[in-house]
Amino acid sequence: ARHTGPPDGGWGWMIVAGCFLVTICTRAVTRCISIFFVEFQAYFGQDYARTAWIHSIVDCATMLCAPLGSLISNHVSCQVGIMLGGLLASTGLILSSFATSLEHLYLSLGVLTGLGFALCYSPAIAMVGKYFNKRKALAYGIAMSGSGIGTFILAPVVQLLIEQFSWRGALLILGGFVLNLCVCGALMRPISLKEDCKPAPEFLEQDYVPETEKQDLKRMFICSPLIKLRPHESLCYCSWKEYDFLLMPGFMVLAVSVLFMAYGCSPLFVYLVPYALSVGVSHHQAAFLMSILGVIDIIGNITFGWLTDRRCLKKHRYFCYLFAVGMDGLCCLFLPVLQSFPLLVPFSFTFGYFDGAYVTLIPVMTADVVGTSLLSSALGIVYFLHAIPYLVSPPVAGLLVDTTGSYTASFLLCGFSMIFSSALLCFARLAKKIKRTHLRSLTGNTALKQHILTNGAIAYSVTAELDQKDVEFLAVDTNIFSNR
Repeated sequence: ARHTGPPDGGWGWMIVAGCFLVTICTRAVTRCISIFFVEFQAYFGQDYARTAWIHSIVDCATMLCAPLGSLISNHVSCQVGIMLGGLLASTGLILSSFATSLEHLYLSLGVLTGLGFALCYSPAIAMVGKYFNKRKALAYGIAMSGSGIGTFILAPVVQLLIEQFSWRGALLILGGFVLNLCVCGALMRPISLKEDCKPAPEFLEQDYVPETEKQDLKRMFICSPLIKLRPHESLCYCSWKEYDFLLMPGFMVLAVSVLFMAYGCSPLFVYLVPYALSVGVSHHQAAFLMSILGVIDIIGNITFGWLTDRRCLKKHRYFCYLFAVGMDGLCCLFLPVLQSFPLLVPFSFTFGYFDGAYVTLIPVMTADVVGTSLLSSALGIVYFLHAIPYLVSPPVAGLLVDTTGSYTASFLLCGFSMIFSSALLCFARLAKKIKRTHLRSLTGNTALKQHILTNGAIAYSVTAELDQKDVEFLAVDTNIFSNR
């Protein structure tokens, strides 16, 4: 059955549960790889920078291949994509337990496991957006909290597994655990929305349809499964139409901001445990810091999701997001002066809360910019943009640690990067507000308003550099004037 809009409930809550488990098996497991950092460094006798490449490649492969996950989800099946990803990720972890060198881990734990996670992560998140609208932020808050809950539970468990079975045994057990992604994939029942409705190909073959209309409808018939035969022209148009949001000004600003945000957040999860150990914190306390960060991340996911769904804050999600990113940046700036366990605990609380807050709002903001129908493709690009920062930032931070003998420069660079990301969004919104104010002053001229109402070309020239919302704003404003 085709739904007129997202059902905001029903099987949607099973989709949330499935996405919750996906985030546990992907993001939480990725975070817990940092617990293996000291073990890998000691076993293979390598420096910080070379060892940090393992975590970087996992994160990079997960985000770099996110568009591939979206492609499989859009054109084959979300269920097939997630199940395939679960098999690949499990295989990578199992092969990593037999590693004899860092290069082996780069390929198995980094590339293969990261590719598997990529096929699962963005399709599962996009599916939540298809089932929810009014309670979208809350649904995403619950789904994304799996990352925090998983980190809280898995961090001490992984440390215990390393002590009992060595790092090889711990990776082997994680490989079996990640197979649960196949179960998550089975929960992702597809939904057909009215906005996704496309003309049927049989209709195009009827004799009573004019030839000119047939050509137009062929171009409109897009985004159907690749397993069905399609003309080459329609398939090319489909691919272009799925990614035409890349030229939207709002998405461009969000994309640049994501690059700096991703650079700033990644090294913290790699180096929090090694940093804590370097200032005299025990192994169990260092792992507990990751657990605290994880559980507070959960609170940030759910409470921020619930709050931004309230009527008073729903219109201000944009500023809630940039505030959360900015606060995480400030936390990174203060981290070098926190050199004891009692001081690092409040840091884990604060950073974890705001990390959960902005992670919840990333898919919500993306949906607000591009719409629900293009959410899967847009999320693939957004997470793709995480790839290069995730790949580069931990080794760069490790190089700074090796060069300076201190974590200070690394954490300061992370903090300023996240603050710049937040400031960029703030300035972009201010510029947009100034543009709209200028537009309002233009529509204050009676003759210009009349000209706009009678000549669509003039209206287009006035709003050529504005986005779709500005065009709608102009239309509403001129209609109000004409009614007066």
